[in-house]
Amino acid sequence: MSTADELAKKDIDELYARLNAVILPPELKDKATAMVDRLARMVNQGFYSEEFEKITHYIDWVTSIPWDKRVDRPIDLTAIKATLDKHHYGMEGVKQRILEYMAVLKLRTNKGLGTAKAPIILLVGLVGTGKTSFAYALSDALGRPIARIPFGGMGSARDLRGQSRLHLESEPGYVIKGLRSAGVKNPIILLDEIDRVTEEARADIMGVLVELLDPSQNNRFLDHYIDYPVDLSECLFIATSNNTGNIATAVMDRLEPIRMPSYTDDEKTNIAKAYLLPKALKESGLDELSITIDETLWPQIVRPLGYDAGIRTLNRTIEGITRKVAGMIVAGESGSVHLTPENIKDFLPKM
Repeated sequence: MSTADELAKKDIDELYARLNAVILPPELKDKATAMVDRLARMVNQGFYSEEFEKITHYIDWVTSIPWDKRVDRPIDLTAIKATLDKHHYGMEGVKQRILEYMAVLKLRTNKGLGTAKAPIILLVGLVGTGKTSFAYALSDALGRPIARIPFGGMGSARDLRGQSRLHLESEPGYVIKGLRSAGVKNPIILLDEIDRVTEEARADIMGVLVELLDPSQNNRFLDHYIDYPVDLSECLFIATSNNTGNIATAVMDRLEPIRMPSYTDDEKTNIAKAYLLPKALKESGLDELSITIDETLWPQIVRPLGYDAGIRTLNRTIEGITRKVAGMIVAGESGSVHLTPENIKDFLPKM
């Protein structure tokens, strides 16, 4: 046996070992094993190296999907409330709706009914109102990993459903990629900004969303690359959008909208003091004595360019201030900085 044949046999043995090291659905395991069997027969036919890459890529994917792994952690409403309070100031109405939703989920789980027919949350609100961070806070509270699927600018249903292996450089869609990155079969899947897909692909993408969100269909979701039904019924789906006008009626029928209100300037000031500034100081390597801010300056910090901006913009403003202070301290210009009406313009973003 030549050296090349020995290497080929070693490669094939590794593929068999990979298939035997994980729990796969029996039909899929038989299918993947048959592919490796065919590869073994091709060693002496000249097509081995080309087929090896394709089959290896496929087996990498099917063996990394969490077919049987899940997070088993009871739903603790008190812990969820504490986590939401830690991450988000105010918004008591929204938090109450979330807790009611979690209570339904808890009762269904306790009675062995699963999550399949639990309501699916749609967080609706302007940019910077905390929609995405709410989903991450829930992930933290439930102890479930989160997989984010960005819909902004999505231009094809293939982005969700994958592409057939017949095409060169084909791969699974965002759904399977998210499931693999989460590592469990019951993660939170965040469908982010579902109203912002391209107009040309809207109908096709909304069709896939209907399947994802429909409990009678999502237990056999078919990704074109994997080409085998994947059970998504244990996933907890959360969607976000800036508005509902661009979302298909069939999709809206499967969602429970929760309106995310905008923060007032006073609420933004409290958020900045209690959450954003301490976080920015820590990330910049500063301590709480490095910056002091006159109370009269907060309206300018909250609205640095004069208009009502979201929390994301406020966070960027505060991060910009802390970075500038960090630069001054490192340069030896000052040991600490006091922001006053006289110098505040030097630290705020320019028009």
